[in-house]
Amino acid sequence: MAESWRWHLRPHRDGRVPAMRLVVARCSVDYDGRLSAHLPPAERLIMVKADGCVAIHADGGAYKPLNWMNAPNRLVESADEWTVTNPKGERLVIRIDAIVSDTSHDLGLDPGLQKDGVEAHLQELLAEDPASIEEGFLLVRREYPTDIGPVDLMCRDTGGRAVAVEVKRRGEIDGVEQLTRYVEFLNRDPNLRPVRGVFVAQEIKPQAKVLANDRGIDCVEVDYDEMRGIESRQAKLF
Repeated sequence: MAESWRWHLRPHRDGRVPAMRLVVARCSVDYDGRLSAHLPPAERLIMVKADGCVAIHADGGAYKPLNWMNAPNRLVESADEWTVTNPKGERLVIRIDAIVSDTSHDLGLDPGLQKDGVEAHLQELLAEDPASIEEGFLLVRREYPTDIGPVDLMCRDTGGRAVAVEVKRRGEIDGVEQLTRYVEFLNRDPNLRPVRGVFVAQEIKPQAKVLANDRGIDCVEVDYDEMRGIESRQAKLF
């Protein structure tokens, strides 16, 4: 039995370990955590990312995995079973019936998502006036660097607590997932924790608000036109 997926990746000649592992296998999956879920046997793609995130995908359903476990976690493999656990007590068990393909790839350093004009400008405006997110907010840095990507805005609240702010034009579930990863990663740094998360967008979808509330993340909707000093196109009662 091997502990941690990195044991199963062939190192490069310089000793580096590839960052991404892709396994196509016939498997069944059981999740036990905030709820219980079962995926019956079928051929699926198992993706293990550089930060330790494990995701199970089907041939359909766009980008969203059928089930996943965000980092930080612990992956233990045997010949026919993978067990993924995390500090929250969640457990993902992948039972392997047959492996079709098992490859690993070094994707190198990703430059990150290039934001569109509105999203980039919204981030800039919020950086200039962080109190528009929450009264008393102070900006620490824009594009705060981490090993899993830059946090849009790193701030401090009135209590001196570190706050990771994710800025989107439209707030959807994937943005909440992204911010969750940042907050969990930053909370591993004893010099920063406890770290709050705030999700900011012009409009946040109801499903994203529910997930954010479940993750302890605050949601803030802002008026882009109003921040630019333009009369808002949003309907008002006065």
